[in-house]
Amino acid sequence: MPHLASAGSVVLGDDGRWLLVVNAGSDDLSLFAVQPDGLRLADRAGSGGSGPTSVAVSGALVYVLNNGTPNISGFHLTGGKLTALAGSARPLSAADADPAQISLTPGGGALIATERGTDTISSYVIDQRGCAQGPATIKSSGQTPYGFGLTKGGSLIVSEAFCGAMGPAASSYEVSETGELTMMSGSVGDTRSEVCWVALTNDDRFAYVTNFGDGTVSCYESTADGRLTLRDPVAGSTGRGEKGLRDEAISGDGRYLCAIDADAQKLFG
Repeated sequence: MPHLASAGSVVLGDDGRWLLVVNAGSDDLSLFAVQPDGLRLADRAGSGGSGPTSVAVSGALVYVLNNGTPNISGFHLTGGKLTALAGSARPLSAADADPAQISLTPGGGALIATERGTDTISSYVIDQRGCAQGPATIKSSGQTPYGFGLTKGGSLIVSEAFCGAMGPAASSYEVSETGELTMMSGSVGDTRSEVCWVALTNDDRFAYVTNFGDGTVSCYESTADGRLTLRDPVAGSTGRGEKGLRDEAISGDGRYLCAIDADAQKLFG
């Protein structure tokens, strides 16, 4: 099937032993064991809804974001098996949420989801059983909140696609232990087109965003309190100036950034 218009559809577990992948076409979640000679399919489980689009993991806790039925659903990952967490399914803020990404905060105390359809960000508190409580929903600083990154210090950096118009941006929020979001920097523009994905450096000092509309990568600098400034509108480029760059990631050693062009079937570094 075509690429997913989301972030976090493939996620590596904290210890690097397990890889989780959402399957939107079959409404389920695959778990792969990461082995020296490659990947081994260990388990599959229903996503708890339809159209799974993003997955999050923290320790043994896994949550899936479903788009066809806008909700979240939790699982326990133990012994190479995914077990549905009873009572964990929770709705998003509206039936037309059109969610883009889900992620658990460092430590797994809260869960965040961006909603493009409602221009909002929803947060949930995770209780002792691993079940999500909420959502508490706030209006996004800008239109079409999309991909995001969470710093170790508790800051949320969100890309804003502005429905594909020129002048997209990124914003930042402080995330409390209870999942409450407080805006720190509102809609800092990068002068490019269609910002959709975010990757943070290992020290959380810089946030790189891919601009789908013109094949560029912009760089923001983040202060210790989570405030953003635009450092470089074009920190990297495919050299074509065409639409295509989508999801991205920074290597484990922090030296390389890779971004995928799914339409061209190319990976740029």
